[in-house]
Amino acid sequence: MLIRNADTMDGEVVDVRCDDGLISEIGSHLRPRAGEHDIDAAGCWVMPGLHDHHLHLRSLAATAGSLRVGPPDVHSDDDLRAVLQAADLTSTPGEWLRAFGYHESVAGTLTRDVLDTTVTDRPVRVQHRSGALWMLNSAACRELGVDSCTLPGVERDAAGNATGRLWRMDSWLGDRLGDTSPASPPDLATMSRRAAARGVTGFTEATPDLSQSSIDALAAAVHDGEIVQRVHCMSTPGIRPPADRTPGRRTAFTLGPTKILLDDDRLPTLPELTETISGIHRSGKPVAVHCVTRLQLIVTMTALDDAGVVPGDRIEHGAIIPAECFGWLRDHRIPVITQPNFPFERSEQYRVEVDAGEQADLWRLGSLLAAGIHLAAGTDAPFGDSDPWTAIHAATIDHSGRDPRETVTPATALGLFWGTAEQPTSARVIERGAIADLTVVRGAPEDVRHDPASVEVVATVVGGVPVHPS
Repeated sequence: MLIRNADTMDGEVVDVRCDDGLISEIGSHLRPRAGEHDIDAAGCWVMPGLHDHHLHLRSLAATAGSLRVGPPDVHSDDDLRAVLQAADLTSTPGEWLRAFGYHESVAGTLTRDVLDTTVTDRPVRVQHRSGALWMLNSAACRELGVDSCTLPGVERDAAGNATGRLWRMDSWLGDRLGDTSPASPPDLATMSRRAAARGVTGFTEATPDLSQSSIDALAAAVHDGEIVQRVHCMSTPGIRPPADRTPGRRTAFTLGPTKILLDDDRLPTLPELTETISGIHRSGKPVAVHCVTRLQLIVTMTALDDAGVVPGDRIEHGAIIPAECFGWLRDHRIPVITQPNFPFERSEQYRVEVDAGEQADLWRLGSLLAAGIHLAAGTDAPFGDSDPWTAIHAATIDHSGRDPRETVTPATALGLFWGTAEQPTSARVIERGAIADLTVVRGAPEDVRHDPASVEVVATVVGGVPVHPS
């Protein structure tokens, strides 16, 4: 494949040739070979393809057939009722309603009793914006057997009755829905091609505790071309690498670190967390620890000190990072995988929900980079906007009273998405011998400051193969 007349970010116009999945030649006035795929960039700029370092693929694909029931689309109890009732009237009898993005600012705490006042004759499941909670009506509870489930994630009231609220039970819910839900499986192909149209060449799948069958299915989707990007999948130590079904795309699916979820109301003891991390390390895997509060970060830092840090250990989110933690993160070279889109997308809720004393520590960016801390970025889709250009835009502008020192240049923001799956904070460059994952974009890097939707991706290439336009 040959990309001709492409502008680099330093203003040089070059031709880039790719062979066997790698960049093989960079020069000027390169002539297309017979049978070679030829892309005339016509002055558009070429850059490494974007890698989303934290998202949830099946959940994102499932949103295509789901209802949005949170801000900014839904703001009140009346709005919520209208959305659910309209879907109830137009859906096939017995078909599940799936909704996502809910936040308590809409209608307070959702329980089965609250949902039953809106939809009673069909199962309804509503996912919280955080991804930690599913809320079911009584019809859904009956179909899933929630009342008899003894798992600790089933919330119960003072009388011991299930409230319909399931905490951190995605795997259980997915297994049960495989037997009870008539809904078609998530459309991974459409999701993948939409991402390719925005210049995405790779994903890090961050859903915790995926089963062997779920990981095998994702690998098959990659190998069969249903997902055209590379996928790096977080996995527990017991997961076997999926069988290589297509040797030509051998590196397209890889296993990553083990995700550790922390919640303030059910934190493990320090010895328990230390032993969990040590056990994962002994298996030969690094850890990716979910930290969205000050407490979770400090406990994680202490446990990593006790267990020892290995290459590949990382902090997911880092939503609250006090300045006193900077030195530890820098000295231990622990990367933080952040979401610059969240303070942009959720500014109203953060102003209300986050203590004034922690506002300055919320979703830091520029201050972390200035302190020498290694950063990469993901969207956390579908819990954040899946378009990485929204996150890049948010990283470059002073919005909602945010400290302007937290903003970065467009080039720096882009670099947060240029790392490899295994080394997310080492930005790739266009050079001979590099993996040929590339994006050709019309416009200039500064354009993203004004409107992320205006960024036009002309071509996306994965391993030297054009995937957009396909």
